[in-house]
Amino acid sequence: MPEIQRRRAVTVNIGGVRVGSDSPVVVQSMTNTDTADVESSVQQIAALARAGSEMVRVTVNNDEAAKAVPAIVEELAKKGWSTPIIGDFHYNGHLLLRKYPETAKALAKYRINPGNVSIGRKDDDNFRTMVEVAVEHQKPVRIGVNWGSLDQALLTKMMDENSKSANPLAARDVMMEAMVVSALDNAAAAERYGLRRDQIILSAKVSGVRDLIDVYTELAKRCDYALHLGLTEAGMGMKGVVASAAGLAPLLLSGIGDTIRVSLTPTPGGDRSEEVRCGQQILQSLGIRSFMPQVTSCPGCGRTTSTYFQELAERIQGYLVASMPEWKKQYPGVEELKLAVMGCIVNGPGESKHANIGISLPGTFEEPKAPVYVDGKLFTTLKGDQIVEEFQVILDEYVEKRYGRVLVEV
Repeated sequence: MPEIQRRRAVTVNIGGVRVGSDSPVVVQSMTNTDTADVESSVQQIAALARAGSEMVRVTVNNDEAAKAVPAIVEELAKKGWSTPIIGDFHYNGHLLLRKYPETAKALAKYRINPGNVSIGRKDDDNFRTMVEVAVEHQKPVRIGVNWGSLDQALLTKMMDENSKSANPLAARDVMMEAMVVSALDNAAAAERYGLRRDQIILSAKVSGVRDLIDVYTELAKRCDYALHLGLTEAGMGMKGVVASAAGLAPLLLSGIGDTIRVSLTPTPGGDRSEEVRCGQQILQSLGIRSFMPQVTSCPGCGRTTSTYFQELAERIQGYLVASMPEWKKQYPGVEELKLAVMGCIVNGPGESKHANIGISLPGTFEEPKAPVYVDGKLFTTLKGDQIVEEFQVILDEYVEKRYGRVLVEV
């Protein structure tokens, strides 16, 4: 697979996680618990980290939330989690960061939305205060422009100038340019107030796929700051997953993007970790990073009226998810493993040979046997009622043999 030429960006250290330049593209997420509820927040952060979130953002919107942050970080450390915690600030961040220095110290990064830090003011005192706190504690900052809360004074000025132009742009294009200008102007201001270039990450979040691609393509041309990618409100379920993949893939394939988040709307009581797995799958599908062994399985057709191959694929996928926390510790490189679970003879043997381990289950009216291929060669043929269990044994033995650490006697 051709190597993607990453855009050269200044490297930022966020609580020990390096972002930018040749560092791996980082997957991050955000809690939806009340930050003031320490126990619930710790549980959700741990679940997100366990799923693979390499940074987790929390809302810091009032005194109770700000007071809870140091306790959250402390409890996570007791449980063995060192995942960097990012503080998400709007409107009153300048007050909270000054009032609670232990919170400012405990957070690994601050997220500032420049459109929301000086509402109703003509100056940037609030923004400056937050940057000065970041400088004092040597914390990086994400300057996150969002089209839902874009600096209205800047947008109005640019719209007025555009209307007087001999060749005015479409309003949408002016909006995109305003977002780029806002991000770059605020980054320049942050540097004037003491932040180094290697302490700044930019984002320009929109909710439209084409808008996302266009604004980041332009932003990437005009700076070397590290960039955080993501649709600001991707949506729920399939819509959110598809829109995020459609928007992020062209940028990532162009080498643009140093951290990503898939902002899925969870179902009530749903699993917040789904957005982490979605972000990982986007990166893995593009060949950028590997997180989990991949299972190739066919969609089924008239040849596969039995649901057995679907059940096997689901059980194997579930087994991989359950096994990976321990496998990652014991078997370096296991995330590169490729499996195939196919439902008939048409493409079954071929796909199975392309995988590390593949099984071709019998389709309708086919001989009731399931050939298993290992590294492209026929390994065995399974029959009977214990195919799942026998295939799982083959999988375990393969993982142990291929990825197990070799102990050298001294």
